[in-house]
Amino acid sequence: MSRLFLARHGDTELNSAERYWGCTDVKLSADGLRQAERLRDRLAEEKIDVVYSSDLKRASVTAETIASKHQLDVNHCEELREVDFGNIEGLTYDEIRQLHPEFFNKYWIRRLLDLRFPGGESIDELNSRVSKFTDRLKGHTAEKTILIVAHQGPLAILICQLLGVELQFRRQIRLSLASLSIVETYSQGAVVSLLNDATHLMGVDE
Repeated sequence: MSRLFLARHGDTELNSAERYWGCTDVKLSADGLRQAERLRDRLAEEKIDVVYSSDLKRASVTAETIASKHQLDVNHCEELREVDFGNIEGLTYDEIRQLHPEFFNKYWIRRLLDLRFPGGESIDELNSRVSKFTDRLKGHTAEKTILIVAHQGPLAILICQLLGVELQFRRQIRLSLASLSIVETYSQGAVVSLLNDATHLMGVDE
């Protein structure tokens, strides 16, 4: 069995909770850094053998903060970057609905996986990227514990791939900022033993 710790990055200077930031390389906010430290403390006593992270700053700094307790290097992976939102980078849900109504209808209502964000990627293209990372995981021997720090999109897709769940159901996997999920992988398949847990963040804003 391999054990996968899946962590989403902390909050950013440009408010990741409200706006769609994909490949834009935004930094963690002061709150985001504190959230990363809470994740570090949460995982301090856990066995971790390997650390992978998106190469974007908000994920890589979160990963480096956690890895510091384990004296591990972070493997930065372009495959784990968030989807390229193109022209809607930095917009809110309501702004996208108002400024790009045709795209909004096709993506949020009809849910077309091969539809590219205006000037960006499609979910199918993101899925192909994440698949390359999933193949990399297969190279690890059993009994390894692996930390993966990334973004909502690639982490939800990774969970779908590991569970053999159809891609359209990724929307039903919510991963909050600085949350922790755990997936255990076996030769017969994978099991989610923890999903979107953020109890370590209680009082982080106090």
